[in-house]
Amino acid sequence: MPTSKSRRKAATIVSEEGRLAFLPSLFGRSLLIIAENAVYGFMEKLSPLDYAGGFWDFYEQDGQPLFLAPRSTARFRITGDVTGFQGEVSADAAGVIATMFTFSHLSFRYQSERLCDGYSRLYAYSASHPEASEIFQAID
Repeated sequence: MPTSKSRRKAATIVSEEGRLAFLPSLFGRSLLIIAENAVYGFMEKLSPLDYAGGFWDFYEQDGQPLFLAPRSTARFRITGDVTGFQGEVSADAAGVIATMFTFSHLSFRYQSERLCDGYSRLYAYSASHPEASEIFQAID
């Protein structure tokens, strides 16, 4: 009798052509600049020892925007005052963490279903991420 394993549905990098529509779709036009700067700002605070700017990839799942992550093969040490978590994560997981912090932070200042939906989608995705334990410790 075959058993079905639930597989993690992969997030894919948004194509170059899709990048312009990604941030407005993820955060809404009215929060586009605020949210993008917040993600980068959180990354600076979360990983002050390792993050120094750079190009970011945008990720989607099933055509829905999901998160931003630094394009890097290096791992990032998450430290600092933002979270009590001290650990090292991939660039992908660091991006998930920074994006989740942004959703949460902005949701206290702006009423937006888009922020709630984005956070919920990303939280669900994170549950099956290979670094789920680190992600959830960092956002707790």
